[in-house]
Amino acid sequence: LPKLVESGGTSVQAGGSLRLSCVASEDIVKSKCLGWFRQAPGTAREGIAGILQFGGTAWYSDPVKGRFTISQDNANNTWYLQMNSLKSEDTAMYYCAEGGWACRAGWFVGFNSWGQGTQVTVSS
Repeated sequence: LPKLVESGGTSVQAGGSLRLSCVASEDIVKSKCLGWFRQAPGTAREGIAGILQFGGTAWYSDPVKGRFTISQDNANNTWYLQMNSLKSEDTAMYYCAEGGWACRAGWFVGFNSWGQGTQVTVSS
């Protein structure tokens, strides 16, 4: 399984934007899905964005749809989460994830590898 390292988390004011990055230690072209999850204190980890490696189909959870965009750069084993119009409720630890054969478009299942997380704090 590849090692994943996130970056880009910081404190930002509501309405602002951030771009998170995730770099994989090995070739991600073998992965079926790439994704982003988040976990706020006292809550369960939730999937927020996913993308199929082949075809580029992307999907989002309702709270972030229309504000967040997932993208990939296979040449650099990297994927991104562009976050716009940030809200205080977006405050959480954000994790990138890589999924194999069991992951499915539109679902946040089948993800096998996880990064250590990067903290995003949105102040109102």
